[in-house]
Amino acid sequence: MKVFGTISRGIKTPIIKEGDNLAQIVCDSIINAIKTENIELQDKDVIAVTEAVVGISEGNYATISQIAKDVKNKFGEDQTVGLVFPILSRNRFSMLLKGIAKGVKKLIIQLSYPSDEVGNSLVDKEVFYNSNVNPYSDIFTGEEFNKKFNHPVHTFTGINYIDLFKEYGGENTEIILSNDPKAILNYTKNVICADIHTRLRTQKIIKNAGGEKVLTLCDLLNKSVDGSGFNSKYGLLGSNKSTEERVKLFPESGQILVEKIQKEIFKRTSKKVEVMIYGDGAFKDPVGGIWELADPTVSPAYTKGLVGTPNELKLKFLSDNKFKDLRGEELINAMKKEIKNKNKNLKGSMETQGTTPRRYVDLLGSLADLTSGSGDKGTPVVLIQNYFSNYAD
Repeated sequence: MKVFGTISRGIKTPIIKEGDNLAQIVCDSIINAIKTENIELQDKDVIAVTEAVVGISEGNYATISQIAKDVKNKFGEDQTVGLVFPILSRNRFSMLLKGIAKGVKKLIIQLSYPSDEVGNSLVDKEVFYNSNVNPYSDIFTGEEFNKKFNHPVHTFTGINYIDLFKEYGGENTEIILSNDPKAILNYTKNVICADIHTRLRTQKIIKNAGGEKVLTLCDLLNKSVDGSGFNSKYGLLGSNKSTEERVKLFPESGQILVEKIQKEIFKRTSKKVEVMIYGDGAFKDPVGGIWELADPTVSPAYTKGLVGTPNELKLKFLSDNKFKDLRGEELINAMKKEIKNKNKNLKGSMETQGTTPRRYVDLLGSLADLTSGSGDKGTPVVLIQNYFSNYAD
């Protein structure tokens, strides 16, 4: 029986720059790490590569001007456009907001409250819930909301995002606050749904209520504009600030990359590993209440062996029930036998209670994101071992 269960290791690499051969860098870094640390690579090990270095290496960038031009292309010149439910993030949205504002005559930004869809708060929730505001019906201007809540700031950043978004949007920007997507139609029928995971619902509600040109962020920069980068599936979703003038888009060529890395590792080690690209992990901060998944998906590309969800037995349930009278070696052997003989159609059975059927790529991507961090660890590649092993192995 193996001594260790799942092992996740951050792998240091050179600093990745635009135009680098990322597949070679990833493979070289993995081979160097396993040799240096005397690690044995195994079949079904997982190599995870952060989307940030994929986008950097492929040069998938867009400038504020290129974003503005695509907005003009989609909506026409001199239009009033509504921007509904953007997330409260400087890194994620500041450059997008500048580009969108530059492409329209007037911009109406509709913010949700007391927080955005991923949990960033406009106002302290305790203060908000002690107010007499009805979040299901009340509509505010930015000025009214600031006055009502004494110019509130974000818990972690100390920033008032109403003021910040007004600054980014410029003098032709107006801000309203409402949780009803239809509120934007009091100002314009041309709308960009800027939310991430609820975007299709928001788009449908606005269209059904009379919206005419109603797009999501997926519809902007889904093709190259004036030589810009693009993402054919997600457009501007998943982008991050790169400089004061451009953003890095979600990677476009990820599937080609993961399959290339898989083939190269097999060629060099004779091991069939799985490879994935990961962005934000799908976990929630217990203190701030922020859901970290600001990307449209945890993993935009992965090899075929990572398709599916775990089919696992709940060992603690078996120990407390079916094998409650067993201990020691007898219990160990019974558990191993149960695992080896488990029915593949266990879905919904008592023995699987608590083993929520999340996708492999969402679980692995979250693990990789927590391992690599987002700061100065210098480990944009993560090697995960024994993930597909169980107690019987």
